[in-house]
Amino acid sequence: MFLGGSSMTEENYKYRTSPLFLRDQFKGKGKLQIPVIPKSKVKADDFSDLLLIGFDRMDLNDTKHFNRMVHFFLYDYKFERVWKNPDTDLEKLKRYRAVLSPDFSMYVEMAPVLQIFNTFRNRWCGAYFASKGIRVVPTVSWGDENTFEFCFDGIQKGSTVAVSTYMVSAHDNRQDQKEFFLKGYNEMLRRIEPEKIICYNTPFPEMQGDIVFVDYELSSWKYMNEDPYTPSKYAKYICGEASLPVGSNLIIKSGYVVSGNDEYYNNIIQTGMGSAYGAMWKPNPDKANERILWGPPNTIQKYYVENRKGTNGYWVSVKYDSRGWGIKVRHYTDHNKSWAHTDPHDKIINWNPNNGTPDFSNGDINYPPEEYPNGAPEFKFYKYKGEIPMKLTVNGDAYQFKTLSEFKSSMSRGGDVEFEWKGIDYTISSVWPNGKMKFSAGPSNGMEEDSMVYATVDELLEYKVGGDRLRDIITQAEIIDRTL
Repeated sequence: MFLGGSSMTEENYKYRTSPLFLRDQFKGKGKLQIPVIPKSKVKADDFSDLLLIGFDRMDLNDTKHFNRMVHFFLYDYKFERVWKNPDTDLEKLKRYRAVLSPDFSMYVEMAPVLQIFNTFRNRWCGAYFASKGIRVVPTVSWGDENTFEFCFDGIQKGSTVAVSTYMVSAHDNRQDQKEFFLKGYNEMLRRIEPEKIICYNTPFPEMQGDIVFVDYELSSWKYMNEDPYTPSKYAKYICGEASLPVGSNLIIKSGYVVSGNDEYYNNIIQTGMGSAYGAMWKPNPDKANERILWGPPNTIQKYYVENRKGTNGYWVSVKYDSRGWGIKVRHYTDHNKSWAHTDPHDKIINWNPNNGTPDFSNGDINYPPEEYPNGAPEFKFYKYKGEIPMKLTVNGDAYQFKTLSEFKSSMSRGGDVEFEWKGIDYTISSVWPNGKMKFSAGPSNGMEEDSMVYATVDELLEYKVGGDRLRDIITQAEIIDRTL
């Protein structure tokens, strides 16, 4: 920081008085002086069949989608340049029906000063675009209640605003963040009294106001042609939704492409507000081995878990804490790997403190007969309520791995998997030689010498299953059983 003096050059003077350095050209109200986005004039047909287009999908040569509004419901790095160099994309932005103001993230875990800074950036960019003749609809996002004193500043009463429910909606194994969202949404209604609310993704039933629903799927890149969408025959391989066909000579060269089943999908595709770690985990009711991880608080429950074929099921006991979360599970099976697991063996369940994902990776507790001649010790409990043991089945293809990412997540958290390929059953187990987790793969009921042990999941994916790489077939093989 230059403190003054006769040595200051003209170049230094221009830098320190530059509007892009001071960011003081748009006066706001209150002590933070957050810039005000002028209220746009709304036309009768502005919201007819409305679709959006991501900022990262704009194109100067685009002649098909100029009737859409541009949105910034993206990972922040994809539009950081509108803050650093706001003139760069002006000509592109001007081509479209309107622009939703940028949505630099407001995660609840962020330091408060960053939440204030991002609110300022969101409004400043919106005000700047408006000053260049672009119609701007303010995007609204918030953190916890402490942000309410500033996160709605810079938006005039009666404005049309935009929100997104995607990040806070339930997806796969993630709960919704509806309570959090509605608290801020209702405060927004009270403070701004918006004329209309553009809602990107399905609104919650409890949302009040004149809501313009914008279909998330129809606004995606898959439907950016006027003709009916006909995907490339290679699209599912390029996007990582399926492994390459066995024996193909295709080579996919790409960056990181994220599918809807990716472990970190909620954190990557949509950003803005809620938790930076995504919503809390919830069990899939169609997966028996996930359903048992939640149960009656302070009890032990016993279940009979069938595999997908309805054969070779096994008993499982689960100890639950005061929340009803499993903390220890006993499997009365060796998972077809008698050299790796004893029957029974226990798994300690750890829960990710940020998003509640279950994890078995701390290692199995085995009870070899030579050390436990009287069998495994009693599975001690808090208050056994005497419930009748339940029989659980797998529904449909719920155990199937839809992507490699799903498989890698399961194994990295200490999972066990049994699958069939070309008429032969195979078992993949997490094992802990010398206290460090590794991964074994081999034919079910095979001896130790029939199995291969790998140090990492990526190495495991190179295992040859009847001549085919595990990487190429795991999303096609029939999954008989899986613990995670």
